[in-house]
Formats: sequence, structure tokens, C-alpha cells
Amino acid sequence: MSAPPVTVLDVPPAEAAAIRAAVLSADLDTLGPGRSLAQAEDAADLADFLADPRVSDAIYDLPRPFTPARMASWIAESEALRQEGRRLLILTRDETGLIAGYSCVSIWPERSAAELAGALRADRQSGGQGGAGALHTFGWIFATLGVRLMGLTAAVDNVRSAKLIDAAGFVRMGTRDSIRPDGSTRVSLYWEVTREDWTARWG
Repeated sequence: MSAPPVTVLDVPPAEAAAIRAAVLSADLDTLGPGRSLAQAEDAADLADFLADPRVSDAIYDLPRPFTPARMASWIAESEALRQEGRRLLILTRDETGLIAGYSCVSIWPERSAAELAGALRADRQSGGQGGAGALHTFGWIFATLGVRLMGLTAAVDNVRSAKLIDAAGFVRMGTRDSIRPDGSTRVSLYWEVTREDWTARWG
């Protein structure tokens, strides 16, 4: 399951409270068109979307198996965590109404930190959309949610994601053990970037 970044920041209670409030009030229209919080009625579509191994195989913390009931449980869990200022489970639908991608933003207000996981539909991969979308989302997380640190992981053999994260300016910090929902572990490459360094690089 998602774990907070290795680096621990000193976060005043007022800053943590502001991050929680920002999560609750986040306007997804500012993230881009077609974005919405995952709702109970999205469960079947989300199960179909994640059933494609080209979408889901590389992502360690997805709840499996990909059934509508399991997705409904994940959506409900995500909404409960959103109410605590700790998660945003976001779907992107295309002009036909099909799910084109998802993003799961995990937030630790008391650490002023966040993590992003997500994927695009297979027909939208390898065309540059993923990289551009990730850069936009990283900036949106810093600017909109107000966190000061972001950590990311990727499977050691996920060359495409590693190249994207390196190019975005995240700093490699070795590996860490990622815990899957079933309790098993996966060794993951690990990166961090601060809001200050992100702003200096990308404005």
C-alpha cells in the first residue's frame, strides 16, 4: 500500500490543516477536462479499465481482483480518505464517456507530502500523453494541495515510468519495499522532489 516519503518534514498543525482543507475543496476542473472523482456508479467501468494488464500490471497498490464489487469498495475507501484529506481517486473520461485514465493521489497532511499513481488506457500510451499529463498533475498537486514534498515509486523493470520520473526532475533515492494490498512486497525504485526544486525547474 502507499507509504509516505522517506524524508520527514517538520509540519506545523496549521499547514497540515490547510492541506486537508485543500484536498476537500480541490477543483478538478483545474486539473483538466473530463476529470471527476470516482463514484460508486463508476465501479464496473473501472473494473473493465483495469482488467487490461497493459494498464494495471505495473501498479503494485491496486486492489485486486478487478471486479465491480472490489472497485466499489476501493471507491468507498477513497472517498472516506478524501474526507480526511488523504486521498483523491480521479478518473478521466474521453469524449465518448470511456475511462481514458485514472490518478490516485495519496496525501499525508502531517508530512506535507503526496504520492501519485496512475495509468492511461493502452491506446493512449507511448504517444507522449502520459508524460505531459504527469507533469501537469505533479504541478497541480504542489500548487493546489499545498504539499512541500512528493515521492514516487516504480517497478525496477518499468523503464518507461523511470524515464518519465527522471525527466521530471525527481531525485533517485535508491529502492524501497512497496507493500501490496495482499501483504506481499515488491522492490521499487524510489524518487523524491521538493516543491522548491520543482518550482525552480518548471516554474
